[in-house]
Amino acid sequence: MQTQPKIDFQGVEPSSRQQEQIMRQIEKLEDRYGRATACRVVVKGPGAHHHTGGLYEINLHLVLPDKREVAIERTPHQDERFQDFDFALNDAFKRARRRLQDQVRRMRGKVKHHETAPTGVVKKMVAEDGYGFIEAPDGREIYFHRNSVEGSEFDALKPGVRVRYSEEEGREGPQASRVTPLGRDAA
Repeated sequence: MQTQPKIDFQGVEPSSRQQEQIMRQIEKLEDRYGRATACRVVVKGPGAHHHTGGLYEINLHLVLPDKREVAIERTPHQDERFQDFDFALNDAFKRARRRLQDQVRRMRGKVKHHETAPTGVVKKMVAEDGYGFIEAPDGREIYFHRNSVEGSEFDALKPGVRVRYSEEEGREGPQASRVTPLGRDAA
């Protein structure tokens, strides 16, 4: 860290144990991410604010390279776990770690992308027994049961209808856990 971390206690007299715990948490962040240039921690004690009663509120403000910032500001509303300093401190730093992970990914250009479910074509229907098969883009047949079809669309399915599906491994091979008709024939 380029500057010494600032720790501010409001409404509570700081103990040396609390200050040491905060410094250890900051050191863990530095060891893991090493990119913060400044850090400020504000501990609002149980007597510092009337609207939350006897709860601790711990806010963090981290400055990262390129003027990016991570701010953790949370007022605990009626959650009695925040009466415990250790819980409130761990909660605040856990949130900071998550935000720092996101910032580091962005800085490296590694933003999470959610895959879209694959699409296939209904190949065969055995409506009287409540199941059918989807032809996957790679040519495999994927079993599906009427319960995996969204809404009450099972009876409207027929060979050639395009569907989006979620695949999982079943007892007897691949099966679709969710099937959504796309409403267009593939032919």
